[in-house]
Amino acid sequence: VQAREIQVRRFKGRKGLYANADMQSKDIREYCKLDAPGEELLKMAITKLGLSARAYDRILKVGRTIADMAGSADIRPEHISEAIQYRSLDRNLMV
Repeated sequence: VQAREIQVRRFKGRKGLYANADMQSKDIREYCKLDAPGEELLKMAITKLGLSARAYDRILKVGRTIADMAGSADIRPEHISEAIQYRSLDRNLMV
């Protein structure tokens, strides 16, 4: 519930944008900024797991949601790590 309230406040006044899942690429670049360690972790995962640019954006959105659930204004490396783990689980279930 707290994460949803954070998202409603974040996107107030943005037509068609109510939750992290609604973000398009330009929104992701605005609301899902990473610090250097988080960026490095995500790039390494993309390379090692052979993920696409679309997967990169999805991981950022999930990372933003995890950060919101933790009450964190910033997306930290541990949020990205958790999002990558969820992505890996999705890939394993699809095979």
